Amino acid sequence: MGNHSLFSEFILLGLSADPQTQILLVMLFLVIYLLTLMGNLTMLLVIRVDSHLHTPMYFFLGQLSFLDLCHSSVTAPKMLENLLSESKTILVESCLAQAFFVFATGGTEACLLAVMAYDRYVAISSPLLYGQVMSKELCVGLVWGSWGLAFVDALINILLAVNLDYCEDHTMPHFSCELSSLLPLSCSDTSANFTLLLCSSVLHFFGTFIMIVFSYARIVSTILSISSTSGRSKAFSTCSSHLTTVILFYGSGFISYLLPTSGSPLEMVFPLQYSVITPMLNPLIYSLQNKEVKAAMGRMFRKYFHPFM
Repeated sequence: MGNHSLFSEFILLGLSADPQTQILLVMLFLVIYLLTLMGNLTMLLVIRVDSHLHTPMYFFLGQLSFLDLCHSSVTAPKMLENLLSESKTILVESCLAQAFFVFATGGTEACLLAVMAYDRYVAISSPLLYGQVMSKELCVGLVWGSWGLAFVDALINILLAVNLDYCEDHTMPHFSCELSSLLPLSCSDTSANFTLLLCSSVLHFFGTFIMIVFSYARIVSTILSISSTSGRSKAFSTCSSHLTTVILFYGSGFISYLLPTSGSPLEMVFPLQYSVITPMLNPLIYSLQNKEVKAAMGRMFRKYFHPFM
């Protein structure tokens, strides 16, 4: 008989065992989570109400903001709860559910960033045909395809992990449940799980990364062919925010999964980066580096808040 009847909970060791440090971490990450909610909700609202932003580029940006809300909300509330709790436990079922949504939202973001890279390539290489190529039907299809592919990928991995048995050592040196940290705790044969997870990572994350690199290679080639310096600068500025987001997301993700496990608390810095920090930074990156977004925010605040000032 498997050990599901013996161990119904995992222990998430979290970020620190020191009570004073935990209080500081709660305050820090609560502020970060609230800023994430406020920033992404504001971005969604601005894109929704301002007709100047009803273009494919900002449609994808709105989807990214919604996705960041989801991705951060999967991990941050439970992390804050464990920092305030002495037990720091999570049910096996809840852990599997959290691992599913972490995988699904992370995978969707990888696909969406690849879609946004293709959108920038079309905008720069074929500006006159941009509206025709990036039709509303294509944009909606690309977004639904990103969500669908990631959720199917996550579902297959989780279904294979549901029937695993777990050993007596059910402590997880992490602040959230992810498949990569869940599988080593199993007493069952997880070779099929690791093989599937590796294939999913190669095809899903590395595949989208290669698509982004290919798109930017074509973008750079197109920009270099522009004769005027101002034209090159304007063309590059349209994709600088997206490129910054790609570097933050893939950089922290690749480092987190490719570095060998040593048990050091510093290993959790990179998962924190793509799970908690990047969702907070994305609205700032797109609002601070984008003149159209700043202008739209100004118009919205003047329209809705000026009468109260």
